[in-house]
Amino acid sequence: MALSRIWGAFILIAIVVAGYSFFFNKSKDDVFVRMVSGTSKDEFKYAVIGDSVYSAMIKKEMKDYGFVFQSGIGKDSIDKDTKYLVTENIAADTVLSIQKKYSSIRAVSAHYLLGKKQKPVDGVIETCWSAVQICLQLIGVLALFIGFMNIAEKAGGIRVLSRIVGPFFSKLFPEIPKGHPSMGHMIMNFSANLLGLDNAATPFGLKAIESLQELNPNKDVASNAQIMFLCLHAAGLNLIPVSVIAVRAAQHASDPTDVFIPCMIVTFVGTIAAMTIVSFKQKINLLQPVILGWVLGISALIALLVYSITRLNAAGIQLFSGQLSNGLILLVFLLIVLGGLYKKVDIFSVFVDGAKHGFDTAIRIIPYILGIMVAVSMLRTSGTFDYIIDGMKQFFALFGTDTRFVDGLPTALIRPLSGGAARGMMVDTMKAYGPDSFASKLSGVFQGAADTTFYVVAVYFGSVNIKNTRYAIGSMLLADLVCVITAIVMCYVFFG
Repeated sequence: MALSRIWGAFILIAIVVAGYSFFFNKSKDDVFVRMVSGTSKDEFKYAVIGDSVYSAMIKKEMKDYGFVFQSGIGKDSIDKDTKYLVTENIAADTVLSIQKKYSSIRAVSAHYLLGKKQKPVDGVIETCWSAVQICLQLIGVLALFIGFMNIAEKAGGIRVLSRIVGPFFSKLFPEIPKGHPSMGHMIMNFSANLLGLDNAATPFGLKAIESLQELNPNKDVASNAQIMFLCLHAAGLNLIPVSVIAVRAAQHASDPTDVFIPCMIVTFVGTIAAMTIVSFKQKINLLQPVILGWVLGISALIALLVYSITRLNAAGIQLFSGQLSNGLILLVFLLIVLGGLYKKVDIFSVFVDGAKHGFDTAIRIIPYILGIMVAVSMLRTSGTFDYIIDGMKQFFALFGTDTRFVDGLPTALIRPLSGGAARGMMVDTMKAYGPDSFASKLSGVFQGAADTTFYVVAVYFGSVNIKNTRYAIGSMLLADLVCVITAIVMCYVFFG
């Protein structure tokens, strides 16, 4: 029910904001078209009239928003497939003649055009296809990993892994019987997340939530164990933010790896926060010796790896991460096949049975991914995020506080909704303020800090048809808030 109310609120807010923009912001007079068809569907060519002092500004600032500069309009110089900026003053009669000859030309003021700074974004129509494409791409990955997971289950490997983590998980997940396969599935998911193995983390996580659903007495309502698992998963404990480092390197940051330690600290704090929040709600004592021992042991291991990795440069970190992550995937496959052969399992038939289940899962989650992506698209194209950021900047400015962090907040705000959109926000921040700016570094830490809350809820709970998520979303968003605050503090500590 919580997800339904939030989803409905997103759509209503987006439409209300769009209506306000349409009536009171002339540069957003195409907002309804953008929401449905996308910002990349503007077919107009703009002839800018007015003071020529805006010429250089328009040419510089609008090139990243899908506009092409042209110094003038000649008889045969307008390409029907391109949007043009005409920056010199144009007499009214010339504008009329141009508009008569070229029906797609619009004569506008410089202020109008500068108000159309928005990156190309899909509207709801293209978003529907994008959601299906994501699920189609997931089919192969889910089929592969769930197929191998099926072999591991039949060979008893998952139960062995469950016994290893049993002492810890039995305290954190008291409702799960000792040795239950879900413990092995969860530890595989957490391990994949820790090492940045996104392709493996999702199949392992879906298998874990399905295993937990077998123990759930009320199939429509999220169980305590499922909420604890998803909150820990969404906290996104990650050792190496490879994608963030790669983007920073591509944007020519002077030290692409400088966000590594802040990201590691933020994800660790977020994970502890998620564990604490849910444990408080479920009345679990985190001060038990077993829990403290595991947490301290994992912390020491992470600290050792961090120490080793900090001695590498950007290229070395990417090479180390790639070799480690891909090598571990192949090692897992090897151990599963060897275990299946040792236990005399018909490994190919068992793999095919598991792969079929992966295919079914990918198809089943399409409506849930579609719903979340459409809501996010409407919020972006309606300009809702722009109003929020502008309002926050003005609010903090009233108190005379340092507002540099506000420029990095768009990534944090959209991160719970869409990982891809947050990555785009991070790149935009780097282009706008420079890759070595405070805002860009903060944006990178936000991107590497936590998982996509609403996407996780929609996909994982949707895969087992859970409708009542209870306090899962609230707990995840509270943990996200802890991550945001920690990220801001860490960036001021590390970058000033």
